[in-house]
Amino acid sequence: GDEILKRVVEGYRRIRNTLRFLLANTSDFDPAAHAVPIEQMVEIDRYAIALMAHFQAEALAHYERYEFHPVVAKLQTFCSEDLGGFYLDVLKDRLYTSATDSKARRAAQTTLHHITHSLLRILAPFLSFTAEEAWKVFQPQGETIFTETFHAFPDIAGAQELIVKWTLLREVRGNVTKALEEARVANRIGSSLQAEVRILASGARYDALASLGDDLKFVLITSAAEIVKVESEAEEGVEVVTSKYLKCERCWNYREDVGTNAEHPGLCGRCVVNLFGDGEKRSAA
Repeated sequence: GDEILKRVVEGYRRIRNTLRFLLANTSDFDPAAHAVPIEQMVEIDRYAIALMAHFQAEALAHYERYEFHPVVAKLQTFCSEDLGGFYLDVLKDRLYTSATDSKARRAAQTTLHHITHSLLRILAPFLSFTAEEAWKVFQPQGETIFTETFHAFPDIAGAQELIVKWTLLREVRGNVTKALEEARVANRIGSSLQAEVRILASGARYDALASLGDDLKFVLITSAAEIVKVESEAEEGVEVVTSKYLKCERCWNYREDVGTNAEHPGLCGRCVVNLFGDGEKRSAA
């Protein structure tokens, strides 16, 4: 009855909201002029493309066997957990705070462009009107989506290793999110950006976190992140500290260098560089 319908509506809304985000953030992107080659992308973008390609291959295998139901179920999970709950959430900082034409932002848009191409084609067999409506916005010069073949992804070196590594990173991120939520409930922080985290990690977890360098804080959506190497899994944990710094008016990060630029007292150094300099360099996220 009502409960089943409510679930269907929620699932559809999640897919539709994902499409709205993708279309809005690729609206000023022209692949011929702005696309960034795979090898110049930061690691999280390569991971997102590898994950989308993996999901598309799974969906196609189901379609070959006329199994529509698993595709619908997996697609909802993909939109809510892999995209909305992780990649798109992390990406917002780069999309909204990097310079409009910077490589950092264009690489993010290149990734979203690939994801949108693939997602709309996967949707088309069972959400035909939604897929066609979104396709007209996404490719206004193109013909109907039903004349398209499935999206051809660029090759990504070490795609499987990337998926394994980022699955581990997302596991740690889940623990950090839990610790942040506890700090929020205890009124120690408002948003996650008000926090600085210290992660105690061992073995492969430590190596994966350390490889992100300074970009780890962007993956965790905190203002700072530090990792400490411990010997065993039993010693692992997450510590949350409230930032003592001021909040940047533009990117909302709490940073030591907010107010150091006399001409722009409300901005942090990162935003000053992104607005008036060469833009910050990102390697992982």
